[in-house]
Amino acid sequence: MIEDIEKIIAYSHRLNLLYVEDDMAARDSTMAIFSEFFDHIDTATNGEEGLEIFKNGSVDLIITDINMPKLDGLEMIRKIRQINPDIPILILSAHNESEYFMSSIKLGVEGYLLKPIDLEQFLGVLNNIVEKLYLKEEALKNLSLLRQYQEVTDVGNIVSKTNPKGIITYVNDAFCKISEYSKEELLGKPHNIVRHPDNSPEIFRQMWDTIKKRKEIWQGVIKNRTKSGKFYYVQTTIKPILDQNGEVLEYIALRSDITDIMNPRKQLHDLIESCRETIMVLVKIEGFEDIEKFYGHRLTQTIEEKFANKLFEYIPSECEFEKVYILGNGEYAFAKDKKICAYKADFIVEQLKKFQRNINETGISLDEIDYDISVLVSFSYGTNALENAKYGLRELQERKLDFIVANNLVQREHDKAEKNLQTLRMIKKAIENRKIICHFQPIIDNQTLQIHKYESLVRLIDENGNVLSPYFFIETAKRSKFYAKITSMVLENAFLALDRTDKRISINLSALDIEKRSSREKIYRLLEEHRAKASRVVFELLEDENVKDFEQIKSFISTVKEMGVTIAVDDFGTGYSNFERLLDYQPDILKIDGSLIKNIETSQLSLSVVKTVVAFAREQKIKTVAEFVENERIFSIIKELGVDYSQGYHFGKPDLL
Repeated sequence: MIEDIEKIIAYSHRLNLLYVEDDMAARDSTMAIFSEFFDHIDTATNGEEGLEIFKNGSVDLIITDINMPKLDGLEMIRKIRQINPDIPILILSAHNESEYFMSSIKLGVEGYLLKPIDLEQFLGVLNNIVEKLYLKEEALKNLSLLRQYQEVTDVGNIVSKTNPKGIITYVNDAFCKISEYSKEELLGKPHNIVRHPDNSPEIFRQMWDTIKKRKEIWQGVIKNRTKSGKFYYVQTTIKPILDQNGEVLEYIALRSDITDIMNPRKQLHDLIESCRETIMVLVKIEGFEDIEKFYGHRLTQTIEEKFANKLFEYIPSECEFEKVYILGNGEYAFAKDKKICAYKADFIVEQLKKFQRNINETGISLDEIDYDISVLVSFSYGTNALENAKYGLRELQERKLDFIVANNLVQREHDKAEKNLQTLRMIKKAIENRKIICHFQPIIDNQTLQIHKYESLVRLIDENGNVLSPYFFIETAKRSKFYAKITSMVLENAFLALDRTDKRISINLSALDIEKRSSREKIYRLLEEHRAKASRVVFELLEDENVKDFEQIKSFISTVKEMGVTIAVDDFGTGYSNFERLLDYQPDILKIDGSLIKNIETSQLSLSVVKTVVAFAREQKIKTVAEFVENERIFSIIKELGVDYSQGYHFGKPDLL
């Protein structure tokens, strides 16, 4: 009871009470009780005054006497009921006559209390009123939410309702717009007025079984037909609305138009599924992403649609394609059943190359503006033609080509994936069995011919005891979680090697290693643990165009150099090498790329590049190392050029230290 009283009091404090009583003594004594339940109380001394306060104020509950001057309580209640028939009213009277009681019942009052007020009786009546007001408040909240939900649903979806027999009882504006029917044409009709005959009857058998028999939500894609005969696809959700007995009152269906997404792709896939073997041509606008950025999405969309017409116009008639499928993102497809093709693949390839040249030479004209557009073409035939052609487009972009016959690429990719999985399993076992080791290759001082330092090179020992170089596993590892573990083990092995030699140890680090927080923390910890030997540690950094956070790289270099580490830049002279970026790295050593050194005997270009690198390094007071020094002749050339150190099989192969 205490808990109930607290709830009643907590809620009643929110209510505005109008208390009408002409007897001052009765009013004052009763107010002492009411003030415990209500924070805001308006008082009136007669019915006329009470009615005026009600009209002009905010009142949640009225408690009134009956016999009052000017306007009695019952007449005041009658007038208030004409304004608000739902406001709760209590009568508090000294009269116990049945006539007053019956009149108050007819006026719909919530309670009839006798003076002096009985607290327990008052609490019981107040509890009923509070409960009624609370339920009304919740109902209004729910109604408001429902209206907002309906508004959102109507704006964002294609909505309809049907009765239990499937007859349409409601459609929103979006339904009328997409179907091209008016509400008057739709209401009272079954839904098959908009359904396309291409739909399988099985779809609707499953739908009715779900919503009618099992009374559950059904979801699926339906192909519909407009009043003018055009088709469109909708992603549909149908919910049966049940009464308290679990019987279906009506069905509500929400749909979203997926025609632009699904139409061409679905048609293309439907064609492929109907063919045992397919002839497939995928065409992609080269650099489409840049075109979209330059011209904007709206204009690019127009270009894309108009370009589809041009493609169909230019495709050789001998290919006998019936239509072009716009796949989006600058991609298009032509497809047909291989069994009805009268020409051999070589002839089609020849025709497609002519088609590609015509497209590339003429571009496209839009609003009297000519746009230069070139295309990539991937051609495939047989089974898995679409998948092969997709892989073909990817290969064209990776290899910077423009035409490919893409047969058997699916199998090749599957084989590659299987090989990668085998490699990952091999790496996992090697890590678990501590079979990630380091071999060390000597680096020679070109003046003294003595070992100056060793480069730490990762190796993996497989289950058969074979020692594998990084060529066989490191790229696969980089695409997995194992790469960080390999880096960690290499770092540990390299730092332990400091105890086995008084020479420097050079350790390779990629941008991926440095950008990874756990690897940086591992390096800092190892340097602290081997602080006395940190001056014999060299980090070889590989310049990489995939650096994501160059500031992080610079910060790392600065930190480790303060700890005594020497910095070398690996494979300098080819690829992404950049003299300006090199100065940012502030290296102590440059390792000249091995592809330049191994060709230096026969390539004048390699010789000139090495001369330039050495001259630049000498001017910047940076030492140089030549990799791939394989014979005495190469050694003589690079020594004469002024290279400081040599590394290669001429002086020693990588091995255990």
